[in-house]
Amino acid sequence: MVKYKDIANKVREQIYSGEYPADSMIPDQNSLAKAFGVSRMTVKKALDILAMEGLIYRQRGAGTFVMKNALMAGRDSLVDEYEGLTTQMKGHKLVSKAIEFEIGFPSEKIREKLMVEENNHVYKIIRQRVVDEDLLILEHTYMPADLVPGLAKEHVESSIYAYVKEELGLKFGGAFRQIHADKPGEYDYKYLDCGEQDPVLEVEQVIYLKDGRPFEYSRSRNRYDKRSYNVIDVKQDN
Repeated sequence: MVKYKDIANKVREQIYSGEYPADSMIPDQNSLAKAFGVSRMTVKKALDILAMEGLIYRQRGAGTFVMKNALMAGRDSLVDEYEGLTTQMKGHKLVSKAIEFEIGFPSEKIREKLMVEENNHVYKIIRQRVVDEDLLILEHTYMPADLVPGLAKEHVESSIYAYVKEELGLKFGGAFRQIHADKPGEYDYKYLDCGEQDPVLEVEQVIYLKDGRPFEYSRSRNRYDKRSYNVIDVKQDN
């Protein structure tokens, strides 16, 4: 990850976790540059991202402060962020409920997405994600069982990514993501409380490990009225 994006992610997490509460002043650029071991210009680019997201504002002669409504944007996600909802929702109450959790043989579509053979076992996981007591996302996830040995319901209902990264030591290399609108289906009616005319924002993605192997194929069904995805474009100096 580009260094200034990494710094932006860390400061964003500090805002969402309450380490930098609303209306508080965050450290100045020189202090942050020293803390992260980077140039002041790199820190400026990171803060530019957070300012564009509406998380911070600069007051000339006084410093940089956290916006009062910063936590209201905490349910949104960056288009290129794929570190998992648990990481994104720090500072919020997140509950994950397993609707389905089973292991079996993959369909033709799943074999193609995960680049596995028909006799390879694959996890099928459907999770309801509730944030601050609001139904937010219904996730349909598939993972090769040989890459994630020992996955249990306790991981599914807490953080799969924490188990994968911290206990199994796997490292993500990148992701392909497609976002589109869709009509609601039976599961959306039941587990997202969607009406018949409510559109669903679906995020379809394949996540790859460092070695290029597909690790996850998922479809995240988002409530159209409670979550959005942002694109941040900060111009770099030539």
